[in-house]
Amino acid sequence: MDAIRTMRKAFPERTILADMKTVDTGALEVEMAAKAGADVVIVLGSADDSTLLDALRSAHKYGVRLMADLISAPDPVKRAVELEALGVDYVNVHVGIDQQMMGKDPISLLREIAHKVNVQLAVAGGLDANSAALAVKAGARVVIVGGNITHSDNVTEAARKIRQSVDCPDAVEIRCVGTVDQEIREILKEVSTSNISDAMHRKGAMKGIHPLVGGKMVGTAVTVQTFPGDWAKPVEAIDIAKEGDVIVIYNESKDVACWGGLATLSALNKGIAGVVIEGAVRDIDEVKNLGLPIYTSNTVPNAGDPKGFGEINAEITCGGQTVKPGDYIVGDESGVVVIPAERAYELARRAKEVYKNEKRLFDEIKRGGTLSEIMELKKWEKH
Repeated sequence: MDAIRTMRKAFPERTILADMKTVDTGALEVEMAAKAGADVVIVLGSADDSTLLDALRSAHKYGVRLMADLISAPDPVKRAVELEALGVDYVNVHVGIDQQMMGKDPISLLREIAHKVNVQLAVAGGLDANSAALAVKAGARVVIVGGNITHSDNVTEAARKIRQSVDCPDAVEIRCVGTVDQEIREILKEVSTSNISDAMHRKGAMKGIHPLVGGKMVGTAVTVQTFPGDWAKPVEAIDIAKEGDVIVIYNESKDVACWGGLATLSALNKGIAGVVIEGAVRDIDEVKNLGLPIYTSNTVPNAGDPKGFGEINAEITCGGQTVKPGDYIVGDESGVVVIPAERAYELARRAKEVYKNEKRLFDEIKRGGTLSEIMELKKWEKH
């Protein structure tokens, strides 16, 4: 309650919303928040009706308003209708962080609920200046923004932009939303392989695969399984791959090359995003001059023969990681990570959160803090 008291003292004329997320003892927690200075108290919409009704009685007694939060409600539209019938003052259409990582969008849910109820609606969940304007247009009376203010380089400027979007939503130029694949690729181009590995709980990184030709590489996998020095299938994969794909090759030999300068030029002309090879590459001077990102485990001068053994677009193992056709492959100077296609959107979003957090730590270190102090490492030491 100290936080509410502090806010009330600092902003005596402002509306203070206490995000209690109460799930039990509704009357008690509403009373505590009200006496501390809150104007609006949030309870969980998924709480039992008895908790909500008792919270409402307490809210009426102490002169505050009650907001029910729909985060993680099994059927948020149905529950919104029920909450309106119970008599809450606001329903908060809230998509949680983990739900956002899975692609759930508060704006589309807000639009759906707005057609079903007349109660005042709030909205929360990953909102920025762009989506805040969309929220107001969709019917939100209250827009709740957290991370896109607190994680920004300039908190004041970020808050100002969002305030402007809420006040003048028609003046905001709404960004066009591309396909899911386009969004995934845009995020993966922004984050590092280290960010992605952290988001995957230290998994996904290929072992023994290093950049031969650097540069950021992002694309979906076309897989090749071939045999020592047999370069037929790797070259044929260029014809199958689409622009923006990454060819991922497992070749059993590190002593005989299955890829070289001519294959690189052919892949470059096709618009291939990069090549990953557990095996050997040759024509290194030529390959480096061409500039196509290539990651490999070895380099040699000699090549094998195009015998045609192996297969294209089957599940393979490369660098110790299982790679399936269509998985997202990301490479940079740290190495290569594999992102399963079925979790690509989620993991891209989680990697973006890792990136934001590391940027915040970087800024704090630049201001003079040390990494151990900022992360409070001694607090977590095991004795």
